[in-house]
Formats: sequence, C-alpha cells, structure tokens
Amino acid sequence: MRRPLTVVGAAIVALAASALMFVPPAHAAVGLHIDGTTIVEANGEPFVMRGVNHPHVWFTGETDSFADVKALGANTVRVVLGTGKRWGPSNDVAAVIGLCKQNKLICVLEVHDTTGYGEEGAAASLDEAVDYWISQKSALVGEENYVVINIGNEPIGNVNAGQWTAATAAAIQRMRANGFQHLLMVDGPNWGQDWQSVMRNDAQTILDADVRRNTVLSIHMYAVYNTAASIVGYLDHFEANGWPLVIGEFGWRFNAGEVDHETLLAEADARDLGYLGWSWSGNTDPILDMATSFDPARLTTWGERIFNGPHGIRATAREATIFGGTTPTTPPTTPPTTPPTPTPPAGACTATYTVLNQWPGGFQGEVRVTAGNTALRQWTVTWTFADGQTVSNAWNATVTSSGSAVTARNVSYNGTLAAGAGTTFGFLGSWTGANRAPVASCSGS
Repeated sequence: MRRPLTVVGAAIVALAASALMFVPPAHAAVGLHIDGTTIVEANGEPFVMRGVNHPHVWFTGETDSFADVKALGANTVRVVLGTGKRWGPSNDVAAVIGLCKQNKLICVLEVHDTTGYGEEGAAASLDEAVDYWISQKSALVGEENYVVINIGNEPIGNVNAGQWTAATAAAIQRMRANGFQHLLMVDGPNWGQDWQSVMRNDAQTILDADVRRNTVLSIHMYAVYNTAASIVGYLDHFEANGWPLVIGEFGWRFNAGEVDHETLLAEADARDLGYLGWSWSGNTDPILDMATSFDPARLTTWGERIFNGPHGIRATAREATIFGGTTPTTPPTTPPTTPPTPTPPAGACTATYTVLNQWPGGFQGEVRVTAGNTALRQWTVTWTFADGQTVSNAWNATVTSSGSAVTARNVSYNGTLAAGAGTTFGFLGSWTGANRAPVASCSGS
C-alpha cells in the first residue's frame, strides 16, 4: 500500500527489496508445522498425534510415566504445566523436554492455569500464559522439531465465551512477536468444548492471526459430545473448511450421558486426526485414570481401551521420523500383580474381580477376563454380592442383576479372545456398610 514518491525513492525501495529477497518469509516452516490441515515434520512427513495427557505439574516425581506411555505405543504426550498463579511454577521445562526426547515422544506443553478464565476466578488469562512462555523461552528455542506449545488449557469458561477470539488472536501474535517459531496449539472456549460454537465460527480469524500460518486448533470432547452425530458434525465442519484440528482431550463413555468415545476413536482414525486422551493417572475423579496409581501393569478399563482397543494408540500410532519412525511391536513386559493361577481347562476362562477405587457410598470395580488354553468366541462372568452392593452402570460388558446375583456378558468387540488373551470390563456401584470383593466365575465357548 506504499505510494512511490520520486525516482530516487523508487530506487531505494528497489534496493531494499533486493536486500530483503534473501530473508525467509515470515511463515517459513521450522520444525513441526501445518501443511493444509495436516501436521507435518520439518521433512514434510505427516505426523498424527496418538497419545495421552500427563498431569506433571501435580506429580512432578512421576517421571517414569514418559517411558511407560511410550512402551504402550504412544507417540505424543501432552504435559500439564503451571505458571505459578494457580499451580507450579513449572521451571523444569528443559527437563520435561529432555524426558520427551529421551523416550521418543513429541512433547505438547500446556499451561493449565488458564482453565475456565472468565468463570473461574483464580484462572490466569491467556496474556499471563504468554508471559510464562516468554519466561521459559531459553528452554524452548531450538526445540521446534520436538515441541508443540499449547498456549493455554481451556482458556475461557462458559461466561462471555465470545471473548475467546480476541484473546486467542492476541496471544498468538504476542508469541510470534517474541520470536517463537513453534507449532502453536489453541484450545476452544467453554472449558475446551466449544459448545457455543465460538471456535467453530471464528476459526479462520484465529488462523489468520498467525503470521507464520502455524497454528492448530484443539477441541476437548467430553459430555457435550455424547452422540455420534455431535462428534461427526463438529469434525465435518472443520474438515470442510480446511482448518487443522486435533482432539486435545477427551474422556470415554463410563456413563450413558458421557462422550461417545467409540465414534470419536473411529472417526479420528479414519480422518488421520490426532487425539490425546485424558489422562494417564492422578485424577481426583478416578474414572478417567488410564493407569491405577501411575502403574502401567494396572491399566484400567479406560487404559486398556485407549491403548489396546480398535483404533487405539497401539494400533494406529506411528513414531515421529525425527526419532526414527519405529513403533512398538510387542506389549511391554511387566511383573504380575497377582499370584499366577493354574492353567484352566480347554475352553474355560477365569475372572478376576478388583475394587479399583472406593468413596463414601460408591466404588469403581473392574473384572479381567482371561481365556484358557483355547480361544473363546464369547464369555459370561457371574458373581454374587454378599454386602448388598449394586451395579449402577457398566462399560465393555452387558451387565444385569437379579437381587445380589450379577451377570456380565461380552459385547460385540471383546468376546473373541485368543488362548491366554484377556480383556477387562468395568462398572460403577454403590455400597453401604461393607464392600467385600466377591469371587467371580467365568464360562466361555
């Protein structure tokens, strides 16, 4: 929009243009970057995130978790950090990146203090999150091949969700003005779920705010996405508009009103869309733990599903080529948590009942079904409660009750078991007085 004033002025402009022609454009790719709707590495190879969230800021000593999720097949870990306003401060960013690289994981780093800003009084603003990233810049610069910066977790609550657009655009611009060349990730408003469609409507505005054209949008799918139609409709809209998207957090259908995780996983796989499940361990609500007490040998039903089930991490993850591009071929070796049992007769199966978590009036149970020395096509587990417990809902099995007697039958995707193979199902229950674990029996054919 500049007007030529004189011939001399034009010559000066021409010289300046000549001098600048060797400078890379502002959007030149460095490390992980966006190509159309796809995240690609510096060499142009597509990279699809398959991983989990790890609550590092609250469990800084659980550093083995990086190796554990890698051994289970993950290629990415989203690491929870804090600015110090609510949690942290996380001043160990260099060490966290080192753990990611050591274990050949792409590192998504996020500031959690921003969660629910505008509705949650203690939350930090996105501007404060950028202040934190600037304070950690020395640990981040040069790591663009390995690190994605998720500027702020779920940065706007349900109050005035429309403020998200301006705040997010400004945060991106500040990051770029301060020299960050990384792939940036931005979460939607409404505690990440974007149920008012602010991110859905303003996505192009956010992408255009990045002079490097290197931002990916992130949706968090929980109870709002409890039907196939809600999931498919949201993903279709972004795909049709050519907007890059990942599912930065999601839960699973442990209750009838919760997220339809089966549709989510299948759609993400079909679309080569990245996903990061919540979360490895340490939840105050234990239902969303994938591993009990950070122990990879004690995967919960949710953990078994996301790592080992159809469209899950082990089946679909591909390691970043910056690390060599290999994938695990065998499950990790872990010590047994219970004494070995005798080999069951042909066609039989065993069932191990465990109370994973318990709180006043309620508990979470899990049953592991293991085939004997021949394969199974279907199985049934039965037990009888001795203390008046009841099952309120279940997952990965069809569970019915008649008084104190409970019967659980396989569902369509987990009835077939190879000899010696196992699967788990889980349930929520209520109790009063006592909650002794019953002996479960298994039959199969």
